[in-house]
Amino acid sequence: MLGFRIASAVVAVFLVTGGFLAWKGYSKFHKVFHGTTTVAALSKKTVAPDLLKGEGDGRVNILLLGVGGPGHDGPDLTDTIVVLSVDPVNNTAAMVSIPRDLWVKMPVNYFGSQQKINAAYESGKYHFLGKLDASNGNAAAVQAGFAAADTTLKEVLDVNINYHLLVNFQAFRQAIDAVGGVTVDAPEALIDPTMAWENHNSSILAPAGVQQMDGVKALLYARSRETTSDFARAQRQRQILVALKDKVLTAGTLSNPTKIDGLMNAFGDNVYSDLSSQGATRLVSIMKKVSDTKINSVGLTDEPHKLVTTGRVGTASVVLPIAGAGNYTDIQTYVRSQMPDGYILKEHAPLLVVGITTAGATATAATLTSYGYTVAGTSTTTAPVTQPVIVDRSNGKDPYTLHYLEARYAVKAVKSVPAGVTITPGSAKFVIIEPK
Repeated sequence: MLGFRIASAVVAVFLVTGGFLAWKGYSKFHKVFHGTTTVAALSKKTVAPDLLKGEGDGRVNILLLGVGGPGHDGPDLTDTIVVLSVDPVNNTAAMVSIPRDLWVKMPVNYFGSQQKINAAYESGKYHFLGKLDASNGNAAAVQAGFAAADTTLKEVLDVNINYHLLVNFQAFRQAIDAVGGVTVDAPEALIDPTMAWENHNSSILAPAGVQQMDGVKALLYARSRETTSDFARAQRQRQILVALKDKVLTAGTLSNPTKIDGLMNAFGDNVYSDLSSQGATRLVSIMKKVSDTKINSVGLTDEPHKLVTTGRVGTASVVLPIAGAGNYTDIQTYVRSQMPDGYILKEHAPLLVVGITTAGATATAATLTSYGYTVAGTSTTTAPVTQPVIVDRSNGKDPYTLHYLEARYAVKAVKSVPAGVTITPGSAKFVIIEPK
């Protein structure tokens, strides 16, 4: 039964994109959605640049956590961990899977100072409660669990989490069945003899090709790893997330009060979210515009960007960064490049980076590119520049890029190049001059 929780977070996409959010005034709505605030990036109005603190603040990041729930071994271990990052500006999204066995430092030392990342949520929750309790009746304890998970993910991914969705396996199965199943295109047959007893004594969990899956079948497909790997399973989980999103938005859920009533009754005890009703409704409208081709599926083991590998700590089989235990620099750079700020992408303002050395300018250009900036070129100068300089040549047409650059370098932009600095800016809208 432990494996059931592995895929349970996929139901979170139903809650984010599902039509029942449009059923306004529903009496049981508060049983799932407990939030009271909405981040600036979810505003229906144009977001003023000064409301965004830095690059990435133009996105909405939702942490999807899947647990087994009461009655299962390790009921609060989050064996499914997915960051759903939504770009409301360009109507795109990214899903980042985090290996549950990633060995990390715990922000709350309840079971040990270092554990697998799937213990972060439960450590925070149980530390707050002072005991093991699989129920989610204490909202403050759940939030303490979220905070611990956020702290860990911030260290690994350098991503700020805005909202959370905590889901158990029962909700996952109900969501799939409620929409009449999902359509999945399996790239190859999934054969797992260890799960045959749950699949009418057949070891073929899914043949290759397009097929329909009900809740039970989808759960088997998403949780199997005995004959593949945890990494392959993460890819299948993201695949089902997209399939569920597609089905929800075409299944007539919006116009079916009976489905809504049944789902909310079931989900009330199996799902917890700190999304506000306003934020959730706004996410629905955004996700309706996001086609499958606009959802970037990101894994830390997906070639050619393999950034983690299996290893051992004592007798435990764990996942570690290829760069070395605790070294997340490469992971952060890659994930950041897959989740660029929507306002930076939309403005697409060319930058010229000027450094004291060619190597320095190139390194800065690479960093800015990873954040989504368009670097048109690099140059060098021998002028005695003592602090960063941002030269604004955009004539007010790229206010978000200007705001982010000023926040990054903690200086106000100027209109002209400092005395002694000779450059050819070309088409660059902004010139970044680094000090010695």
